[in-house]
Amino acid sequence: MIDTLRLTAEDAAGLLERGEASGDELAGAYLDAIEARDPELHAYLHVVGEQGEGVPIAHKDVITTKGIPTTAGSKILLGYTPVFDSTVAARCKEAGLPILGKTNLDELAMGSSTENSAFGPTRNPWDPERVPGGSSGGSAAAVAGGLAPWALGTDTGGSVKQPASLCGVVGLRPTYGTVSRYGIVAFASSLDQVGPLTKTVRDNARLYEIIAGQDPCDSTTVELPEPVAIPEGEDLTGVRIGVPKEMNEAEGIDPGVSASVNAAIRLAEELGADVEETSLPRSVDYGLACYYLVAPAEASSNLARYDGVRYGHRAAVDGDLTALYARTRWEGFGAEPKRRILLGTYALSAGYYDAYYGQAQKVRTVIAREHAAAFERFDVLVSPTSPTVAFRIGEKAENPLAMYLSDLLTIPANMAGLPGLSIPCGLSDGLPVGLQLIGPQFSENALFRVGHALERALGFDFVPERLR
Repeated sequence: MIDTLRLTAEDAAGLLERGEASGDELAGAYLDAIEARDPELHAYLHVVGEQGEGVPIAHKDVITTKGIPTTAGSKILLGYTPVFDSTVAARCKEAGLPILGKTNLDELAMGSSTENSAFGPTRNPWDPERVPGGSSGGSAAAVAGGLAPWALGTDTGGSVKQPASLCGVVGLRPTYGTVSRYGIVAFASSLDQVGPLTKTVRDNARLYEIIAGQDPCDSTTVELPEPVAIPEGEDLTGVRIGVPKEMNEAEGIDPGVSASVNAAIRLAEELGADVEETSLPRSVDYGLACYYLVAPAEASSNLARYDGVRYGHRAAVDGDLTALYARTRWEGFGAEPKRRILLGTYALSAGYYDAYYGQAQKVRTVIAREHAAAFERFDVLVSPTSPTVAFRIGEKAENPLAMYLSDLLTIPANMAGLPGLSIPCGLSDGLPVGLQLIGPQFSENALFRVGHALERALGFDFVPERLR
C-alpha cells in the first residue's frame, strides 16, 4: 500500500524506477487519498486523474491547462475550458508528470487564506478549522494532506511562501523572470511568478528545474545563469546569513513563531554559518503600502479583459455594451477583486497617478536597492515567513487590513524581484511555523543548499499530527 502522506516526489520516482509501482498505481493511490480526505479539505476544484508513468502533480487553477477547466477560483471564468497549455503545464507534461487536478485558491489569486474562492474555502490539513494560507492554499493543502506529491502555485505578494508556512511544506517563489507566466491568469504582471510546493527542499529543486528557463512566449523570461543543483550537503560552512532586525521583531509576530525561527537561526550557526544582524528599515516600513498600490493598479488593468464578450461568464442583460460589461463584472467578481479593482483604478486615475502609482514605483526602487546593499554582505537573509501560524477560518474575513498584514514579511523581497524559500522550522501551538530564506537574484541554488541543510538538521515531520 502506498502511503501518500509520507511519500515525497523523490520517493515516488524511486518506486517507479525500481518497478515497485506503476504510474497507474501511483496515480490511483493519490486519487484514493483525494476521495477519502478532500471532501473535508476542499483542496481541489477539478479532479482529473490523468494516467501516465511519471510522478503526478497538481496545478493551481490559475494555470491554464488544455481541455481542463480553468476558473481562477472565480465565477467570472466559470465554464471556461482552455484550448492551450500554459508553458509550465506543458513543461510538466513533457517531463511526464500526469495531472491529478486543479487546486482551489483565493479568487484570481487575491487573498491570504483561500477563503475568497467563489467555490468555498480550503481547510488546513493540520486543523480543518483553520485556513491553509493563500492564495495558493489549495496546492499547499494538497501536498500537506497527501493529496499530491508536489504542486504548482503562483506567488504575487507571498502566495506560495505564506501557505507553505501555514501548511508545513516547502514553497519557492523564484527570481522574477526565471519561470514563464505564459498561460497564467494574470493578477499583477510585474510581480506574478509560478513556484513549486513540495514536501522537501530536494523535491522543490527538482520541480523548479522542470519549469524554469527562458520561454519565447514570455518576453520577461531569461535563461538561468547556472543549472539547478539538487542539494546534498548538510553543513553551512562559509555561508553568510543576515537577520534583518525589522523582519524578525516586527509588531504582530507570535512569540511561538519567533521562538521557532530563532532556534533555526541558532542551528544554522551550529552548522557553520556566519550569522549577523542587519537592517532593512525602508523595505519593512513601506513594503506593504507599496505593494497595495502597485498590485491593485496592475490588477485593474489585467482584469479589464473580463467583459462577458470573449470568454467566461456573460450576464443576461437588456441594454447596451456598457450595461453588459457592468452586469457581467458585478455578477462575476467577488468582493476582494472588486475592492482591488477600485483601489487600483483610483491609483491610476488622472490627477492621482503620480501621487500614488508613480510614487509607489519609486519606493519599489528604494526597496530593491536596500536589499542589494544587504547582499553585498550576506548570501542569505532569514526571517519568519508568516507573522502567525494558521488562523481560524473567518477570523480575519471581515477585516481586509488584518488579512493584508499576513504578507508583511513576504512582500518586500517580492517587490525587489528576489527569490524566497519557505521551509517548516517547528511548531507553535501544534501548528507549523515557516522560516523564510531570501537571496539575491538567481540565487535559488544557494537557497536550496541552506534550506536542505536546515531541513535535515531540524528533522521536521511534515505529516500533520492529526493524520499520523
